[in-house]
Amino acid sequence: MDLSQFKESLNNSIPNGLTKLLEALWYDGSGNWKKAHEITQEIHSDNAAEVHAYLHRKEGDKWNANYWYERANKPFCDASLKQEWQALVEKLLLN
Repeated sequence: MDLSQFKESLNNSIPNGLTKLLEALWYDGSGNWKKAHEITQEIHSDNAAEVHAYLHRKEGDKWNANYWYERANKPFCDASLKQEWQALVEKLLLN
């Protein structure tokens, strides 16, 4: 699966065959931030911390986002939310 196919899958009613972090980004991309956050907070890895940071940045909680970027050993992201979401999807599709 590539980014284009992932974006196309957002038209489906449920995510199919995705890792949990990609599933979280799928829910976020489908407009369900709450479900994305629920999934992400159950995973304990650097990648999960980075997705968690993105979600809190999207929420507008800069303090919490910064905490999670630090946990992920990443600087605070200054890209657009769309760019960050796409970069995370592409990164996770490669793993």
